[in-house]
Amino acid sequence: MAANTCCRSILIPSVISLVLLLLLAATAPAISSSEGRTLLERLNKRSMKTIRSPDGDLIDCVPSHLQPAFDHPMLKGSKPLDPPARPRCHTDDGMADDVVQLWTTSGETCPEGTVPIRRTKEEDILRIERFGRKPFAGASQRTNLSDHEHSYGSVKGEQYYGAQALFNVWAPRVANRGEFSLSQLWIISGNFGTDLNTVEAGWQVYPELYGDILPRFFVYWTNDSYQNTGCYNLYCSGFVQTSSSVAVGAVITTTSTYNDTNLQHAIRITVWKDQKTGNWWLQQGSTVVGYWPRFLFSNLAISATIVEFGGEIINTRPSGFHTTTQMGSGHFAEEGFGRAAYISSIRVADRYNTLIPARNLRYNAEAPNCYDIKGGVDNSGEGYFYFGGPGRNARCP
Repeated sequence: MAANTCCRSILIPSVISLVLLLLLAATAPAISSSEGRTLLERLNKRSMKTIRSPDGDLIDCVPSHLQPAFDHPMLKGSKPLDPPARPRCHTDDGMADDVVQLWTTSGETCPEGTVPIRRTKEEDILRIERFGRKPFAGASQRTNLSDHEHSYGSVKGEQYYGAQALFNVWAPRVANRGEFSLSQLWIISGNFGTDLNTVEAGWQVYPELYGDILPRFFVYWTNDSYQNTGCYNLYCSGFVQTSSSVAVGAVITTTSTYNDTNLQHAIRITVWKDQKTGNWWLQQGSTVVGYWPRFLFSNLAISATIVEFGGEIINTRPSGFHTTTQMGSGHFAEEGFGRAAYISSIRVADRYNTLIPARNLRYNAEAPNCYDIKGGVDNSGEGYFYFGGPGRNARCP
């Protein structure tokens, strides 16, 4: 694979969030219309402008200091920080990601001083309450959730202060609303018990969360192993958005085409820790998107001890068989470039804020007959791998 360019525990309860609805949905009574309106008011902030996306999303341009993160008592009355120095690169080959968010294609933009936020609709809340019977999960099998399956590469054994990779974007088929398919990176610290800290970013297809089958850019965090804290995107007080041009949770319009090497699209994601403040920053392509404040975390307040890159699906075993939900392109790693999904230009950030090739990448496919993985090293010394598969097949009943 060609290397891409480099881009230039305190447990505080969050405000009412969609995560809590998902966790409690199996036993909670239906949300009343008044409760739904209250939740919508908390999630949907006063906006200066609204942009209608071709996919049906409404993108509200919200004053940056009014976004959900600033409902948190540690942030009330403050404003988003300016980005710190970005990680230095060990190489620069001129390649950039080429993804486009659908809401931006009309040419409309959010005014300076605002951030684009995907509006939550009443049907989103009702859909999640009705169908959300799975907790949000991540970081491979260590959550002990048998319905989550992963194919991923990982590094561990050192202190890590960030990571970067190029994620090939596809639109995998998801078999039912309660399942998802994603490709992402995990920045991890802590024990896989109750104090696991993660920050995560990537793309996903998740009908239950978004109400469609389109790939979307997402972020996530937790500080207690996905139990009670954290959320996707801006559904709770956590991630602070600073970009006026990238919306978390928005549709990615440029996806790859099977069997066409000229129509492969990828999103470059960089996460790094600002050593001065302890905040973890996120960049998509050349755009700094925002940050996770240090106070959200216990273990990640110091550094990460594991970094993972890979794919994940939920397998609800409909009718007693393995799901047909696809991972990546829906094709196995052996098919290679243009046919199988890839993650390339894999780097980690050291304590000197320099991105270096990830050493000693280890690969794991938890259900290799359903979704596999095959890795290597490119000419610049950077790791890459192909991954994914179709789900249920003759070898994966």
